[in-house]
Amino acid sequence: MGLWDALLDAWALILPVECAGCGEPDRALCSACAGHLVPLPTARVTPGGLPVVTALRYEGVVRRVILSLKEQHRTDAAAALATPLAAALLRAAPSTHAVEFTPVPTSRAAYRRRGYDPVDLLLRKAGHRPARVLRVVRRTSTQKTLGVAERAANLRGAFAATGSLTGRTFVLVDDILTTGATLDEAARALSEAGGRVLGAATLAFTPRLFAFRDNAGNEDYGGAKGAQ
Repeated sequence: MGLWDALLDAWALILPVECAGCGEPDRALCSACAGHLVPLPTARVTPGGLPVVTALRYEGVVRRVILSLKEQHRTDAAAALATPLAAALLRAAPSTHAVEFTPVPTSRAAYRRRGYDPVDLLLRKAGHRPARVLRVVRRTSTQKTLGVAERAANLRGAFAATGSLTGRTFVLVDDILTTGATLDEAARALSEAGGRVLGAATLAFTPRLFAFRDNAGNEDYGGAKGAQ
Protein backbone atom coordinates (compact mmCIF):
# COMPACT_ATOMS: atom_id res chain seq x y z
CA MET A 1 0.00 0.00 0.00
CA GLY A 2 2.92 2.34 0.66
CA LEU A 3 4.17 1.90 -2.90
CA TRP A 4 0.65 2.40 -4.27
CA ASP A 5 0.23 5.62 -2.27
CA ALA A 6 3.58 6.87 -3.57
CA LEU A 7 2.49 6.18 -7.15
CA LEU A 8 -0.78 8.06 -6.57
CA ASP A 9 1.14 11.00 -5.11
CA ALA A 10 3.42 11.10 -8.14
CA TRP A 11 0.47 10.93 -10.53
CA ALA A 12 -1.27 13.76 -8.65
CA LEU A 13 1.70 16.02 -9.39
CA ILE A 14 1.31 15.35 -13.10
CA LEU A 15 -2.49 15.53 -13.27
CA PRO A 16 -4.03 17.08 -10.14
CA VAL A 17 -7.41 15.65 -9.13
CA GLU A 18 -9.76 15.94 -6.19
CA CYS A 19 -11.78 13.32 -4.37
CA ALA A 20 -15.15 12.70 -5.99
CA GLY A 21 -16.69 12.26 -2.55
CA CYS A 22 -15.35 15.15 -0.47
CA GLY A 23 -13.31 17.36 -2.79
CA GLU A 24 -10.00 16.81 -1.03
CA PRO A 25 -7.06 17.17 -3.45
CA ASP A 26 -4.76 14.53 -4.92
CA ARG A 27 -7.04 11.46 -4.99
CA ALA A 28 -9.87 10.45 -7.32
CA LEU A 29 -11.38 8.88 -4.20
CA CYS A 30 -9.79 9.25 -0.78
CA SER A 31 -9.62 6.32 1.62
CA ALA A 32 -12.24 7.85 3.94
CA CYS A 33 -14.80 8.19 1.13
CA ALA A 34 -13.91 4.77 -0.26
CA GLY A 35 -14.96 3.37 3.12
CA HIS A 36 -18.52 4.55 2.41
CA LEU A 37 -18.68 2.35 -0.70
CA VAL A 38 -18.50 -0.97 1.14
CA PRO A 39 -21.49 -2.89 -0.25
CA LEU A 40 -24.33 -4.23 1.84
CA PRO A 41 -26.40 -6.18 -0.72
CA THR A 42 -30.07 -6.02 0.27
CA ALA A 43 -33.01 -7.76 -1.39
CA ARG A 44 -36.05 -5.63 -2.24
CA VAL A 45 -39.17 -5.97 -4.37
CA THR A 46 -40.58 -3.32 -6.72
CA PRO A 47 -44.28 -2.42 -6.79
CA GLY A 48 -44.55 -4.67 -9.87
CA GLY A 49 -43.13 -7.65 -7.97
CA LEU A 50 -39.62 -7.65 -9.47
CA PRO A 51 -36.89 -8.78 -7.02
CA VAL A 52 -34.05 -6.27 -6.82
CA VAL A 53 -30.70 -6.36 -5.02
CA THR A 54 -29.26 -3.00 -4.02
CA ALA A 55 -25.70 -2.44 -2.81
CA LEU A 56 -25.60 1.04 -1.24
CA ARG A 57 -27.82 3.80 0.17
CA TYR A 58 -28.05 6.81 -2.15
CA GLU A 59 -27.11 9.53 0.32
CA GLY A 60 -24.07 11.45 1.56
CA VAL A 61 -20.75 10.37 0.10
CA VAL A 62 -22.35 7.63 -2.00
CA ARG A 63 -24.68 10.14 -3.65
CA ARG A 64 -21.86 12.59 -4.38
CA VAL A 65 -19.63 9.94 -5.94
CA ILE A 66 -22.43 8.58 -8.13
CA LEU A 67 -23.38 12.08 -9.25
CA SER A 68 -19.74 12.81 -10.05
CA LEU A 69 -19.80 9.89 -12.48
CA LYS A 70 -23.19 10.73 -13.97
CA GLU A 71 -23.05 14.52 -14.15
CA GLN A 72 -19.41 15.63 -13.78
CA HIS A 73 -17.68 13.24 -16.20
CA ARG A 74 -15.73 11.65 -13.33
CA THR A 75 -15.20 8.33 -15.06
CA ASP A 76 -12.20 7.85 -12.75
CA ALA A 77 -14.76 7.01 -10.02
CA ALA A 78 -16.20 4.12 -12.03
CA ALA A 79 -13.75 1.47 -10.81
CA ALA A 80 -14.59 2.16 -7.15
CA LEU A 81 -18.35 2.09 -7.85
CA ALA A 82 -18.08 -1.11 -9.89
CA THR A 83 -17.07 -3.10 -6.80
CA PRO A 84 -20.36 -2.63 -4.89
CA LEU A 85 -22.32 -3.14 -8.11
CA ALA A 86 -20.50 -6.44 -8.65
CA ALA A 87 -21.61 -7.54 -5.16
CA ALA A 88 -25.24 -6.76 -6.02
CA LEU A 89 -24.94 -8.62 -9.33
CA LEU A 90 -23.53 -11.68 -7.57
CA ARG A 91 -26.44 -11.69 -5.12
CA ALA A 92 -28.98 -11.24 -7.93
CA ALA A 93 -27.45 -14.00 -10.07
CA PRO A 94 -25.29 -16.37 -7.95
CA SER A 95 -24.69 -18.45 -11.08
CA THR A 96 -24.01 -16.26 -14.10
CA HIS A 97 -24.18 -19.21 -16.50
CA ALA A 98 -26.57 -18.29 -19.33
CA VAL A 99 -27.59 -15.09 -17.52
CA GLU A 100 -27.25 -11.80 -19.42
CA PHE A 101 -26.93 -8.45 -17.67
CA THR A 102 -29.07 -5.79 -19.32
CA PRO A 103 -28.63 -2.08 -18.53
CA VAL A 104 -31.77 0.00 -18.41
CA PRO A 105 -31.55 2.06 -21.63
CA THR A 106 -30.66 5.73 -21.40
CA SER A 107 -32.10 8.40 -23.65
CA ARG A 108 -30.16 9.63 -26.66
CA ALA A 109 -30.12 13.13 -25.17
CA ALA A 110 -28.54 11.87 -21.93
CA TYR A 111 -25.96 9.89 -23.87
CA ARG A 112 -25.05 12.90 -26.02
CA ARG A 113 -24.74 15.09 -22.92
CA ARG A 114 -22.39 12.69 -21.14
CA GLY A 115 -20.67 10.97 -24.03
CA TYR A 116 -21.05 7.61 -22.27
CA ASP A 117 -23.60 5.44 -20.48
CA PRO A 118 -22.73 5.25 -16.74
CA VAL A 119 -24.46 1.89 -16.16
CA ASP A 120 -22.83 0.36 -19.23
CA LEU A 121 -19.45 1.62 -17.99
CA LEU A 122 -19.99 0.22 -14.49
CA LEU A 123 -21.03 -3.16 -15.84
CA ARG A 124 -17.88 -3.40 -17.93
CA LYS A 125 -15.73 -2.34 -14.97
CA ALA A 126 -17.44 -5.08 -12.95
CA GLY A 127 -16.30 -7.62 -15.54
CA HIS A 128 -19.56 -8.17 -17.43
CA ARG A 129 -20.47 -7.55 -21.03
CA PRO A 130 -23.71 -5.53 -21.21
CA ALA A 131 -26.55 -7.09 -23.20
CA ARG A 132 -27.97 -4.09 -25.04
CA VAL A 133 -31.36 -5.58 -25.91
CA LEU A 134 -33.62 -2.69 -24.86
CA ARG A 135 -34.22 0.67 -26.49
CA VAL A 136 -36.18 3.82 -25.68
CA VAL A 137 -39.22 4.10 -27.96
CA ARG A 138 -41.18 6.91 -26.33
CA ARG A 139 -40.24 10.19 -24.75
CA THR A 140 -41.15 10.61 -21.09
CA SER A 141 -41.47 13.57 -18.75
CA THR A 142 -38.88 14.22 -16.07
CA GLN A 143 -39.36 11.85 -13.14
CA LYS A 144 -38.01 14.01 -10.32
CA THR A 145 -41.30 15.60 -9.23
CA LEU A 146 -43.53 12.56 -9.81
CA GLY A 147 -44.88 10.16 -7.23
CA VAL A 148 -44.89 6.37 -7.41
CA ALA A 149 -48.07 5.93 -9.48
CA GLU A 150 -47.23 8.93 -11.66
CA ARG A 151 -43.79 7.55 -12.47
CA ALA A 152 -45.26 4.21 -13.48
CA ALA A 153 -47.80 5.91 -15.77
CA ASN A 154 -45.12 8.18 -17.23
CA LEU A 155 -42.88 5.24 -18.13
CA ARG A 156 -45.53 2.85 -19.41
CA GLY A 157 -44.59 1.78 -22.95
CA ALA A 158 -41.28 3.69 -22.88
CA PHE A 159 -39.05 0.68 -23.66
CA ALA A 160 -39.07 -2.09 -26.23
CA ALA A 161 -36.80 -5.01 -27.01
CA THR A 162 -34.57 -4.88 -30.07
CA GLY A 163 -35.86 -8.29 -31.22
CA SER A 164 -37.07 -11.67 -30.03
CA LEU A 165 -35.56 -12.72 -26.67
CA THR A 166 -37.10 -16.17 -26.48
CA GLY A 167 -34.95 -18.63 -24.54
CA ARG A 168 -32.74 -15.95 -22.96
CA THR A 169 -32.49 -15.05 -19.25
CA PHE A 170 -31.76 -11.55 -17.99
CA VAL A 171 -30.89 -9.55 -14.90
CA LEU A 172 -31.68 -5.87 -15.29
CA VAL A 173 -29.06 -3.37 -14.11
CA ASP A 174 -29.48 0.28 -13.15
CA ASP A 175 -27.59 2.82 -11.08
CA ILE A 176 -30.27 4.00 -8.62
CA LEU A 177 -33.50 2.39 -7.43
CA THR A 178 -36.02 5.13 -6.63
CA THR A 179 -39.60 3.88 -6.99
CA GLY A 180 -38.95 0.78 -9.09
CA ALA A 181 -41.08 2.09 -11.98
CA THR A 182 -38.18 2.13 -14.46
CA LEU A 183 -37.19 -1.45 -13.66
CA ASP A 184 -40.79 -2.64 -13.85
CA GLU A 185 -41.18 -1.08 -17.31
CA ALA A 186 -37.89 -2.59 -18.51
CA ALA A 187 -38.94 -6.00 -17.17
CA ARG A 188 -42.24 -5.72 -19.03
CA ALA A 189 -40.43 -5.01 -22.30
CA LEU A 190 -38.10 -7.99 -21.84
CA SER A 191 -40.94 -10.35 -20.92
CA GLU A 192 -43.13 -9.28 -23.84
CA ALA A 193 -40.25 -10.10 -26.20
CA GLY A 194 -40.05 -13.62 -24.76
CA GLY A 195 -37.19 -13.10 -22.32
CA ARG A 196 -37.08 -14.49 -18.79
CA VAL A 197 -36.37 -11.80 -16.18
CA LEU A 198 -34.58 -13.27 -13.18
CA GLY A 199 -34.52 -9.98 -11.29
CA ALA A 200 -32.54 -6.76 -11.10
CA ALA A 201 -29.49 -5.24 -9.43
CA THR A 202 -28.74 -1.59 -8.73
CA LEU A 203 -25.75 0.23 -7.36
CA ALA A 204 -27.83 2.15 -4.81
CA PHE A 205 -31.36 2.83 -3.60
CA THR A 206 -32.99 6.06 -2.50
CA PRO A 207 -34.45 6.00 1.03
CA ARG A 208 -37.96 7.46 0.74
CA LEU A 209 -41.19 7.70 2.72
CA PHE A 210 -42.99 5.04 0.70
CA ALA A 211 -42.24 1.38 1.31
CA PHE A 212 -40.76 -1.42 -0.72
CA ARG A 213 -41.84 -4.94 0.13
CA ASP A 214 -39.04 -7.22 1.19
CA ASN A 215 -38.92 -10.91 0.30
CA ALA A 216 -41.10 -11.80 3.28
CA GLY A 217 -43.79 -9.33 2.20
CA ASN A 218 -42.97 -6.83 4.95
CA GLU A 219 -42.78 -3.10 4.35
CA ASP A 220 -39.19 -1.83 4.17
CA TYR A 221 -38.38 1.85 4.30
CA GLY A 222 -34.62 1.38 4.24
CA GLY A 223 -34.30 2.95 7.67
CA ALA A 224 -35.65 6.28 6.38
CA LYS A 225 -39.27 6.16 7.57
CA GLY A 226 -40.18 9.50 9.09
CA ALA A 227 -36.80 10.98 8.24
CA GLN A 228 -38.01 13.26 5.43
